[in-house]
Amino acid sequence: MLESPPVAPLARARTFAIRTHGCQMNVHDSERLAGVLVEAGWEPAPEGQAVEDADLVVFNTCAVRENADNKLYGQLGRLAPVKAARPDQQIAVGGCLAQKDRSTVTARAPWVDVVFGTHNVGSLPTLLERARHNGEAQVEILEALETFPSHLPARRDSAYSGWVSISVGCNNTCTFCIVPSLRGKEVDRRPGEILGEVEALVADGVLEVTLLGQNVNAYGVSFDDRATGRTAFADLLRACGDVEGLERVRFTSPHPRDFTSDVITAMAETPNVCPQLHMPLQSGSDRVLKAMRRSYRARRYLDIVAEVREAMPDAALTTDIIVGFPGETEADFAETLRVVEESRFAQAFTFQYSPRPGTPAATLPDQVPKAVVQDRYERLVALQEEMSLAGNREQVGRELELLVATGEGRKDAATRRMSGRARDGRLVHFTPTGVAGPIRPGDVVTVRATYGAPHHVVADGDVLDHRRTRAGDAHEAGTRPTTPRVGLGLPAMGKPQDQPAETGCSVPSSAVGSLT
Repeated sequence: MLESPPVAPLARARTFAIRTHGCQMNVHDSERLAGVLVEAGWEPAPEGQAVEDADLVVFNTCAVRENADNKLYGQLGRLAPVKAARPDQQIAVGGCLAQKDRSTVTARAPWVDVVFGTHNVGSLPTLLERARHNGEAQVEILEALETFPSHLPARRDSAYSGWVSISVGCNNTCTFCIVPSLRGKEVDRRPGEILGEVEALVADGVLEVTLLGQNVNAYGVSFDDRATGRTAFADLLRACGDVEGLERVRFTSPHPRDFTSDVITAMAETPNVCPQLHMPLQSGSDRVLKAMRRSYRARRYLDIVAEVREAMPDAALTTDIIVGFPGETEADFAETLRVVEESRFAQAFTFQYSPRPGTPAATLPDQVPKAVVQDRYERLVALQEEMSLAGNREQVGRELELLVATGEGRKDAATRRMSGRARDGRLVHFTPTGVAGPIRPGDVVTVRATYGAPHHVVADGDVLDHRRTRAGDAHEAGTRPTTPRVGLGLPAMGKPQDQPAETGCSVPSSAVGSLT
């Protein structure tokens, strides 16, 4: 295994650009990649600079869908002549596709300098130096986690919102999913380290955190005690509620199998936990769910939805759905439409089934013809558009508190609007008028909704209230939080001064249960 101590700064500061494909976990991993590169003496490429002008280009890849391969190799192909003209430029490929394809990357794109996997993000600076010294590509793909990603430094993308990883890997065996073979079995992070990172972000002015995990609500499976009716994840949510200055807590993505009443109660009772839930459905057909090895059925999913809505009537639910899984019949698809209609999702991320080599589903019989999949996909999207439109129109006339964002509204410049996210996660475009002083990303405003569209809400009246924040100050100044390397010995969940340093994932269930 390659050792990866901190690398001495380069004689001349060289620039890097990172291009991220895929999920939120990859986005957060890219923040860690930026952190280790800055620590090693690299500098981020200037805003607006073409990616090919950077001294180092890093692709953090996804392998969930087939077009991810095509996207990567297309981008690498466009860099080939640049690399030929600038031999000192370096190109690195990491993430899930690198973990899956390994030596295939350098075979198809021999101008790549470094290939690294999901388990050795912290090795990138050392691998780059080795590639430069040896004059040949370096490929390192570890089979097990080298360092929990959150122990690495991070250069955050946002001044007001931060990702916080609570676990990596997944213990499920869904037949369509390649993630467990690329990310490995679930590894939970120590509760005290999670809260330490949350508190550090808030100290830097961050108002919102999103707890991340491949199966986020299975957190603590190795040390919580379900027999007590309490779960480590619910206790973590409650503990986040005690972090002074933390205004919004979100999490993604939970699995219906691990969703407990305790988590729903914690969401409803913890004021800064947002009334938003993204919970993948995948299919509404029990037969298809069984073939997918999803360990719940449609009735169980709908029961969770009903319980969430009873506890939080205004909660916005979103989901993931796969259309055209092998063997899916028209009757199966009709069941999916029924569950979607009953669930009244605010939004659904819909995908046409894409066979991934190495997954059990890729070899299943009765692959659904492309034309049939496309037809069902379009019908599902049409139904969801109707439901999203109805839900957003229900917001008209309501006062909405928004965390002002950047990059959310593609037409903001043309419409002279700004954009933000409501507490339930809805995207709202608003007119920044009626208040003194400029409104900045990271500030908090209250607006009244005037119009609902399928994918957003509009508030065209004057802003009702504007609160300037430290996050807005930081965004205006062009600064972002930088999380240093996290050492061991942080306190466990709860008030830091009340807990011994050695507690963590091995904390007994009685202690975890007493932290509220």
